[in-house]
Amino acid sequence: MPLPILSIKNLSVDFSQGKRVTHAVRDATLDLYKGETLALVGESGSGKSVTAHSILRLLPGSASHPNGEIIFEGENLLQVSEAKIRGIRGNRIGMIFQEPMSSLNPLHTIEKQIKEVLFIHQGLRQKKARERVLELLEMVEIQNAEKRMGAFPHELSGGQRQRVVIAMALANNPDVLIADEPTTALDVTVQAQVLKLLGQLQQQFKMAIILITHDLGLVRHHANRVAVMTQGQIIESGKIEAVFQNPKHSYTKKLLESEPSGFPVEISASRSALISTQNLKVWFPIQKGILKRTVDHVKAVDGVSLQIRMGHSLGIVGESGSGKTTLGLALLRLVKSEGKIQYGDIFLNGLNHKQITPVRKSMQIVFQDPFGSLSPRMTVEQIVAEGLEIHYLNNAQNHQEQIVQALKEVDLDPELRHRYPHEFSGGQRQRIAIARALVLKPSFLVLDEPTSSLDRTVQSQVLKLLRNLQIKHNLTYLFISHDLKIIQALCHDIIVMKDGIAVEAGPAEKILQQPQNTYTKTLLDAAF
Repeated sequence: MPLPILSIKNLSVDFSQGKRVTHAVRDATLDLYKGETLALVGESGSGKSVTAHSILRLLPGSASHPNGEIIFEGENLLQVSEAKIRGIRGNRIGMIFQEPMSSLNPLHTIEKQIKEVLFIHQGLRQKKARERVLELLEMVEIQNAEKRMGAFPHELSGGQRQRVVIAMALANNPDVLIADEPTTALDVTVQAQVLKLLGQLQQQFKMAIILITHDLGLVRHHANRVAVMTQGQIIESGKIEAVFQNPKHSYTKKLLESEPSGFPVEISASRSALISTQNLKVWFPIQKGILKRTVDHVKAVDGVSLQIRMGHSLGIVGESGSGKTTLGLALLRLVKSEGKIQYGDIFLNGLNHKQITPVRKSMQIVFQDPFGSLSPRMTVEQIVAEGLEIHYLNNAQNHQEQIVQALKEVDLDPELRHRYPHEFSGGQRQRIAIARALVLKPSFLVLDEPTSSLDRTVQSQVLKLLRNLQIKHNLTYLFISHDLKIIQALCHDIIVMKDGIAVEAGPAEKILQQPQNTYTKTLLDAAF
C-alpha cells in the first residue's frame, strides 16, 4: 500500500479563554493519499474546520495542540519554523475557504489578489504573473477572463468568486488541496459546476483533496473515502460504499437518515385558493445621467401568475437572481409591483399602508438568515412580542401567554425567552424566527430559504416542525429554496423561475418526475 501524502496522528486542539478550556478536537487520526478525495463530514461545531486549519497552523493564538502530529513529507507541521510553514501555505498545500466574499479582499482587483500568491511563492515578475493569472482564470472557466481580471469581488457572482478562490488555491500546483465547505453558499447548478471543475483539476494535477462538508449527497458522488466527526472526535472512517451502506456508529446512521425525506402533508385538491396573482411584475428602474433618467429596467419578476390553495405548499425554485425572493416580497406587498394580487376576497393592490396593516397580521415571513433578521439588541421575548405590540396594543398579560405558547409550538423552552439571539444555535434561531411569525396566528407564511444555512440534521428537524405546524394550524406556505430535495419533501406544487420568468409550473410530482423545460432538467440533474 502506498504511503500517505499527509498523516494526522492523535491530534488534539484546545482553545483557552481565561481559565476556561474548550476541547475542540480529541485524538483525531486520518491519512490522505495522493490523488484521492477524503471527505470530512459532521455538523457545525464538530471540529472539521479546526482540524483542517491545524494543518496549515491557521488557528488563532488562543489555540494549542496538547498532543498529536501532522506529518507532511516526513516533517511534523506543528513543529516546523514559521518561515517553513509560510513556504508550505498556498504553495504545497492550498486552501479554499468557506465564504469566498470574506476570503477575498474587497479593495483589490482579482488580478492583484492572485498575483500576490505568485509573487510570494514563485517570485514572478509583473508580465509573467499577469500571463499566469489569465491562464488560471481560464483554467477555472471564468468567462471573459481577460476583462474579469480588473474586476473587484463584489462585481462577480457567488460562483465566479468561488472559481477565483479556487484559482488562487491552485496557483502553485499544490500537492494537497483543503476545500472547506466550498459549495455551501452556491446554487445547486453552480455547486455541480464547481465540484466537476475540482474533479477535473484534481486529475490534471494529481492532487489529494480534503473535502469538508455537511452535505452527504456531495460526499456520495465526489469522494473516495469519508471520515465522520462529532464533538471533536473522528468516530468512523472508511471507503464511501462501506460507510454509506453499512454504517457502524449511531451518529453516522443519524446523519444518513437526516437527508430530506418524506412527502407533503395530505390535503384535498378541491380546496379554494387563498392567494393568487395575475401577470405580477416587479421592475426596478436603471437610471443614468445627472437627471437620473430611466434608461432600462431590471425585470426581477416578469409576468408571473400563480395560485396557492388553502393549506397547501407552493415551492419556488431557481438559482440566485431568478426572482424567487422578490416574488415572495411582492405577495406581501413589501416591494412595489404591478398586476393583480388577491388574498382571499381582498385585492391587495389597491390598499394603502393603513388599510393593509390589519391584513399583514395573517401574512407573515420567515427570512433566510435568522441571525441577520433577529435584532441582537432584543431578547427573544421582545422579538416575538413585536408583532403583538403592533396589532394588539396595551394587553401585556395576554402577550406573555401568547409568547410562551408560540415558543412551545416551535419546541423551544419558554424559560429561554429572556436570552439574546447570539446565545442560540442556528436551528434554535430559526425556530425563534418561526415563533415570531406564528404568534400572530397567520394563515399564510412565506418561508425564504429557511433551512439553507443549517446542517442536514437540523434541516430535517425544521422540516418536521413545519409539517406539524401546517397540519395543526392549516397553514399555507410559499417555500422559496434552491434545494429540490427539501422542496420535494414539503411542497404540493412547484414553480421554476429563471430570470424573473416562471419557466415551468405544476404539481410537484409531475415536475420532479417529468420535467418539460431544459432549465428544470438541469436543476434536477444537479440536485439528484
